[in-house]
Formats: sequence, structure tokens, C-alpha cells
Amino acid sequence: MVLTVLCGGVGAARLVTGLSQVVEESALCCVINVGDDLVVHGLHVSPDIDTVTYTLAGLHNEATGWGVTDESWRVMDELAEIGGPVWFRLGDRDLATHLYRTGRLRGGTSLADVTGELARARGVRATILPATNDVLATMLTTKSGERLSFQEYFVARRHDVEVSKVEFLGAADSRPAPGVLEAIRDAEQVIVAPSNPLVSIDPILAVPGIAHAVASRRDDVIGISPIVAGSAIKGPADRLLRELGHEASALGVARLYEGLVGTFVIDERDESHKGAIEGLGMQCIVTDTMMTDRGRAGALAKVIHDA
Repeated sequence: MVLTVLCGGVGAARLVTGLSQVVEESALCCVINVGDDLVVHGLHVSPDIDTVTYTLAGLHNEATGWGVTDESWRVMDELAEIGGPVWFRLGDRDLATHLYRTGRLRGGTSLADVTGELARARGVRATILPATNDVLATMLTTKSGERLSFQEYFVARRHDVEVSKVEFLGAADSRPAPGVLEAIRDAEQVIVAPSNPLVSIDPILAVPGIAHAVASRRDDVIGISPIVAGSAIKGPADRLLRELGHEASALGVARLYEGLVGTFVIDERDESHKGAIEGLGMQCIVTDTMMTDRGRAGALAKVIHDA
């Protein structure tokens, strides 16, 4: 039986690593956000896909939080020296992935097929699927009216601007990548990873058909809060929630997933929200959700799989 995980970046990658300790890795299917994708230095980069792939392959660079371990930076250093743009840095080893992906895409291969090729080349046995093969771009509007792509917001601006709106350009005309709806329909469990609900999970759900497929499995859908004690485990999720009018808490995230998620997992520090979450019609599990090492990730995964 397959476990299908809706994935953003690092939080999802850690959870999937934990799940690979309680089920065979080949039983995992990761449906991954592509709203963060960009073309930079002429190359197609898929940050969330690569983070999950590298993590499962044992190659994730823990020092930077992205890219490949044992990295070097000769190309970026040389580019900076001749005056090129280096706000989005790609390491020398990481470049191989983007060169391969870009070449295959330009030759007419779909993003899903290229993603599968790269995963197999890295020895990953899980199924890695982009939410869509089509172009889908997360765009953020700041309080001052400036429009930024996700990576301009997250990397270039270091997510240090106040946001008034989030849009997913191209979503309405996109289609789920082949295998995505089947992976949700046929899974033993559908798991919403502890990723940013507004810019990591919502772009997946914005692809027509995916939210409906998840809602139709609601009793078997388990979500994990990325907010613990009012703060994001990683990244700007807490600030974005507040800026866009939501409560920055485990309860606030549960409200966003009402109608989609049948069971919601929160950290022990948020136990006071259990009753209110159950009032939304969800089961609520209280446990340690801090995946600070492989053992804790595996323990959380076991709680989820046993739910």
C-alpha cells in the first residue's frame, strides 16, 4: 500500500525521511509543489523537488538547508567576479541536476518524467511527482503593491517584506501531472506534510482536481502542523499567516485544512488547541512534532502511520 505525501520543502523532506523508516521507501509517493520553480542562470530549477530528492538520496546539504552536500562554489564565485547575478546561488554539484533537467525539458520531456529520471539516478526508490507538468508560479504582492515571485520574496528579499496577497499564476489552466490523482485515490493514507500551508501546500491544491481528490479521501487524510507554539518551525509561515488574516497557530492551520483533513497532528506544546481542532470535525493527535534528528522524524512518522 502506498502513502502519498503532499510536499513542500525541508519540513516535507524530513517527514518523508521519517516515513521511509516505517514503510518501504518504494511505498512512498511524494506530490511536490512547483510554485517555487524558476528559471535562473538560464536553467530550470525546481527547489522543492530537489530538496525532497536530495534528502531521500542522503545528499541534502544541512549546512545551507538546500542543495547538495560536499558542495563547492567555483562557478558562482567566477560569475560574481565578472559581474553576473548571484542572488540565487547554485553550487557546482547542484548545477548538474539543473543542467540535466533543463536540457531534457527543452528536448520535450515532461517535468514528471525528468523528475523520475533524476530520482532514479540518485538511487531514490520513492515515487517523486510534480503536482503539475504545467507552468505554475507563486506570486506575492507586498503591502506597498510590489509583485514578487516566490524566490524574489524568499531569497532576494529574505522574506522580509509584508505581504498582502498570494496568487498562483497558471494554476487555473494547469492539469495534475500523470499519476497524481491516482496516487491520492489509491493511497492507504494521504499525508499533508508540515510545510507552509499558504505557499507550499496551497499551490498543490490549486491545481484543478487535486483538492477534490484529497477531500474525497478526507477520512484517510492526515495533516501535520508546521506551526508550533505560535511560531513556524522553519521559514515565514507564521508571519504570512498573520499578514494574510489568519491565526498563526496550529488551530489557524487546522482551519485552513477544514474539509480536507480528517486527522490533524499538533505538537505537545499546542495541546490547548486540541478541543477547538476537534470542534472543526477533525481527530486531533498530540505528539512531539519536532523532527530535529532522524530518530524523532521516525517516531513522528510511526505515530502518523499508526493513526
